[in-house]
Amino acid sequence: MAKRFLSPTLWAGWKPFGIGETKPHHFLEIFKTIWQNKRHPLYAWRILNQGCCDGCALGTTGMRDWTMDGIHLCTIRLNLLQLNTMSAMPWQRLENDLPALSQLSSAQLRQLGRLPYPMVRRRGESGFRRVSWNDALDIIASRIRETQPERLAFYLTSRGLTNEVYYVAQKVARFLGTNNVDNAARVCHSPSSVALKQTVGVGASSVSYQDWIGTDLIVFLGSDVANNQPVSTKYLYYAKQAGTKIALVNPYREPGLMRYWVPSVPESAVMGTKLLDAFYQITVGGDIAFLNGTLKHLIEQDWVNHEFIEAHTTGWEEVAKTLAAQDWEMLERASGSTRDEMFRFAEMIHAARTGILVWSMGITQHAFGVQNVKAIVNIALSQGWLGKEHCGVVPIRGHSGVQGGAEVGAVPDLLPGGAAVNAENSARFKEIWGFDVPTTPGLRAVEMIDAAYDGNLDILYCSGGNFLEVLPDPQYVREALEKPALRVHQDIYVTSQMLIDPADTVVLLPAQTRYEQRGGGTETSTERRIIFSPTIPGPRVGEARSEWEIFQDLAARVSPEKKKQITFSNAQAIREEIGRVVPTYKGIAELRKAGDQIQYGGRVLYRDGQFKTPDGKGHFSALVPPERNLPPGKFLLATRRGKQFNSLIYAKKDAMTGTGRDSLLISPEDATSLSLSEGDRVLVKSDNGATMQCSVHIDQVQPRTVQAFWPECNVLIRRRTCDVQAGVPDYNAIIEIEPLRVPQAISVAATAAME
Repeated sequence: MAKRFLSPTLWAGWKPFGIGETKPHHFLEIFKTIWQNKRHPLYAWRILNQGCCDGCALGTTGMRDWTMDGIHLCTIRLNLLQLNTMSAMPWQRLENDLPALSQLSSAQLRQLGRLPYPMVRRRGESGFRRVSWNDALDIIASRIRETQPERLAFYLTSRGLTNEVYYVAQKVARFLGTNNVDNAARVCHSPSSVALKQTVGVGASSVSYQDWIGTDLIVFLGSDVANNQPVSTKYLYYAKQAGTKIALVNPYREPGLMRYWVPSVPESAVMGTKLLDAFYQITVGGDIAFLNGTLKHLIEQDWVNHEFIEAHTTGWEEVAKTLAAQDWEMLERASGSTRDEMFRFAEMIHAARTGILVWSMGITQHAFGVQNVKAIVNIALSQGWLGKEHCGVVPIRGHSGVQGGAEVGAVPDLLPGGAAVNAENSARFKEIWGFDVPTTPGLRAVEMIDAAYDGNLDILYCSGGNFLEVLPDPQYVREALEKPALRVHQDIYVTSQMLIDPADTVVLLPAQTRYEQRGGGTETSTERRIIFSPTIPGPRVGEARSEWEIFQDLAARVSPEKKKQITFSNAQAIREEIGRVVPTYKGIAELRKAGDQIQYGGRVLYRDGQFKTPDGKGHFSALVPPERNLPPGKFLLATRRGKQFNSLIYAKKDAMTGTGRDSLLISPEDATSLSLSEGDRVLVKSDNGATMQCSVHIDQVQPRTVQAFWPECNVLIRRRTCDVQAGVPDYNAIIEIEPLRVPQAISVAATAAME
């Protein structure tokens, strides 16, 4: 970016380095990372300098990106670095110390080191035993041959997996006769993919990150990028320098979006940067009502782009009619906002010639997540904010592998390239692959656990991930994981779900990281950029193998007579096949060295209003806001993230809010009504019957809504409640709050002791 003079009006304050403020300490994190990687400092440096980041999906080559000049590096990547450089764990503990391992936290298990060898545990055995790769794969292959395909399922996490691994895994699943294959996007952005494909045609961001810089307005809805995609705050710094306004629609005024200290920008590192210009507070699940009210104002004030609507969209008249019938009292009640606030937001949209709408799991993780996204698309279509630079919709991804995972086919209802699973498309892929492809959609990720619980799954094969920590109702998940006859856990380190007692057999397979993958690999970023990450020279751990090789070797053992149909000679051969069968990935085979990349669709999708829907139009959606009848004394609970990456927790205290992992964020009004003070202990009772003790933190939360940290609060989330279209769990709950009073005798004794 071009050099600019200092901008004191944008400073977060006059305290150098934000001394005394609640904020991340970036430079301390850097020194901590150096210490953690002291055994392999050169290898760690090569990963940072040559590899594609395995953290969020902003996308890098080394420590550079395609949005701005300067360094692209954040604390998320630094925290993940140790997972790629640490040595082998003392694997003998899996043989003779399993009870002690089972008492460790997930963070403590990770700190043990990498999983170095294949391990097997049978029912009734007190621990695992080390086996050869041949033995491990033969055990799995034998069970698969004995199992009906519909009782076999594959789950792939976002843990640094490359497009090559996703592609081979889904091909292997279909080779084995099942469409039961899914990935980690199911529990985060699957509603975005569904809604965007239905309304505009492509389940991805319509613009590039460079469009953030220079747009008139960026609106964040249910998204806290300062915490989950920290380098995006650097983009926002430059956007503010260019005059961009930033707004937030959310139940909580996120501190990291109000102001942030960008460590790689000297001015911001010292004085901080004010980011937020406007905040619109709504209730949990009130997004559709708020956006409907905003669009209703835009229509009544004639603040819509009639020319764009008439030429490039369909469904507008039905939307206008539906909104006209929705009264303001209902919209205010369902949104938790006011008619005036919706008008203020409509004015802000109207004042902007260009605008970008960004959202994340605050929008998607609802039983009506697809409708939430469609409400956002309605606003964009009404303004003509699609198909041109500095305008668009951005479902910002939190993990580096999930965008590409679905696009290359690692989902149960779509084949590579987004072709629906049906008889016609399965026949087409049979011609390509040379084997029968199942014709009916398979199980989604959450449905796999439900099937296991119901006794309808014999084999569950997990590449990474930890269902025990990610999904609602951990006890239910534990009971489900105890039931399949065979569980396979393919990962780089030991997780808590591996240690659950087997119904018959558990197999652990040691995987290599993306930086160790033979032949390198690619990832697809949020902005549709397919980026090559090379193999990084350095130490290797035990007998860990590239994941795509594990999958294909297993398939070859199941059906050795069809081995040629599923075997790739190298990673380049995988990319060549992806390029042939996934139209948007044409050119992936030409990516061979660090820095090589292609962006499918170019900088901006839908140029000149040409949408990728069957009729070429952008589709408005007539939406009715959901209304939750919240009984007196009840509250809506939503989940939030702290210092973590997915379910990997890196600190007991959240740097953004200054709160502990057991905190319950509550409004001042609600704290007063319950006679609660900061730090008081409370018992949270969920409508699913579970309870959890929390510590009160009073903050700027919408009244009658509270927030607790995920995944700890998963105990409060009801199981088997999902968005019907997308399959994402509804990570919200109706709860009661009961103060936990310290008995007077104890209080007096404590006071005497203090004196």
